[in-house]
Amino acid sequence: MVRVLVVADEVEQSFYGRRLERIRPDVVLGAGDLSWGYLEFIASSVDAPFLFVPGNHDPQVPAAQRSWRDWLSSDGRPTADPRPHGARNVDLDVVEAAGLRIAGLGGCVRYRPGPNQYSQREYAARGRRLVRRARQVARKAPGGIDILLTHAPPKGCGDGDDRPHEGIEALHDVAGALSPRLLLHGHIHPYGQAMPDRTLGTTTVRNVIPYRVIDV
Repeated sequence: MVRVLVVADEVEQSFYGRRLERIRPDVVLGAGDLSWGYLEFIASSVDAPFLFVPGNHDPQVPAAQRSWRDWLSSDGRPTADPRPHGARNVDLDVVEAAGLRIAGLGGCVRYRPGPNQYSQREYAARGRRLVRRARQVARKAPGGIDILLTHAPPKGCGDGDDRPHEGIEALHDVAGALSPRLLLHGHIHPYGQAMPDRTLGTTTVRNVIPYRVIDV
C-alpha cells in the first residue's frame, strides 16, 4: 500500500500544525495553483518525493538541467536553481515514485493571456506527446500508469460550465490510451459542495482540492 498526499489550489492551514506528520505520505503530488512557498514548505516537512504539474495561476516553470557546476537553462546558459525547491515538475513526463508510475499534464484550457494555458487543439498535441512518453517508458520498464496527474479535469467529467473552467477534451483519449487507475485534478473549486468521484472508462476521476489522502 502506498500513501499518496495530493494538494491543489487552496492552502490547507492544518498542515502548519501536526497534520502532515500524522499523514506520513509515501509520495506527495501537486495538481497546481499553489504558491511555490507552500509547496516548498510541504516538501521540507515530509520525507517523501514530491511531484507536481503547474496550474494556470502558476508562473512558467523553466526547463532547467543540473550540470556539474550549476543549473543550466534549455539553451545551456547558467540560470537560477528552478523553483519550487524540493519538487519536480512532471508536466508531459512519466515518473516512478514510491512504486507508482505517474504521468503529468499541467495547465488549463486557454481563456486569457498567460502561462500554462492551451487551446483544445494544443492539448490534443500535448496529450499525444504524453502517450508517446508513457509508451517509451513502458518499453524500457514494462508497466502501466497508476496515476494521471492533471490541473484541469476532462471535458464533461467534473469541469465547470464557464469558459475558465472548461475541461480538456484530449484527456478522454489520454485516459483511454493509458488506462490509469486514477486521474487526479484540481482547478474546479468545490466552495463547500461535495465533489463526487466520476469515471472515465476504467479510470476514477477525482477532484483533490484542497487535499486528499489516497491509499493506492
